[in-house]
Amino acid sequence: MMAKRVIPCLDVHAGKVTRGKQFGRAEAGELRDVGDPVELALRYNDQGADEMVFFDITATAHGRATMVDVIERAADQCFMPLTVGGGLRSVEDMYTMLRAGADKISINSSALADPELVRAGAEKFGSQCIVVSIDAKQIGPDKWGVFSHGGRKATGLDAVEWAKRVVALGAGEIVLNSIDADGTKAGFDLVITRRVSEAVGVPVVASGGAGSLEHMAQVLLEGKADAVLAASIFHFGEYTVGDVKRFLASKNIPVRPVPAQSLTK
Repeated sequence: MMAKRVIPCLDVHAGKVTRGKQFGRAEAGELRDVGDPVELALRYNDQGADEMVFFDITATAHGRATMVDVIERAADQCFMPLTVGGGLRSVEDMYTMLRAGADKISINSSALADPELVRAGAEKFGSQCIVVSIDAKQIGPDKWGVFSHGGRKATGLDAVEWAKRVVALGAGEIVLNSIDADGTKAGFDLVITRRVSEAVGVPVVASGGAGSLEHMAQVLLEGKADAVLAASIFHFGEYTVGDVKRFLASKNIPVRPVPAQSLTK
C-alpha cells in the first residue's frame, strides 16, 4: 500500500493565514488571524508534512501578487511539495504559480466554469500538476451535489460524476471538501469520500471535519482516501503532523517517517 499523506492547509487572506469556523464565511469577516504563511509552512515542513496547500481566499489582482511572494518564499525554504489554489482561471495563472515554486495547481470554480481548463492545464504541465477541488454537500438520500461560491451555489452536478469527468479530462488528483462536515470537527464524510475514491483512478484527498486522530484514520481506512487535509487542528496546536503520523502508524496505516528533529515538537 502506498504511504498515506498528511497535508496541512493554509488559507491565505491578504498575506496572512486565517481560519474561519464554517465553510465560506470569509466575506462575513468571521476569520481568525493565524500567522505568517511561510513561518507556518516551515513549522509543518519540520514536523514532516508530506505536502502543503496554500489557498488564496483573497483571489484578487493584489492578492495574486502577494500569493506569488508567499509561494516564492515558501519554495525557497521548504522541501515538501506545495499546492496553490484560489482564483486561478487560466493556463497563464497556473504558469505564474508553478514558476513561483508551486508543484501543483488546485482549481475549483474555474474548472466548473470551463472544464476544458482541466485538459489544457494537464496537456501543458502534466496531470500530476492539476488538482481539482470539489465542494460536495449531501442534497438527498445517497446523493451529493457539487457547490460553488464557497458552498452557497448549487451547480446541479453530481459529485461522483463530476469527479469522474475531471479525471477523464486530465486531473491527477481530487480534493474532496465536505461542506456538511467542514468546521464541525465531528469527522470526515466517510460515505462520499469512499464513493469518489472508488470511482476514480487518481488519489483523493479528504477535507472537512478533522477533529481527532481517529477521524484521520477513519477516512483513510473506511473512506479509502489517499491523504488527509486539515487546518484548525494543526494551526491551533491541538496536534502536530508527527502526532497524526504516529497515530496512523499505530493503526498499521503506512506513512512516511517523521523527521527526527520533529519528535520533540
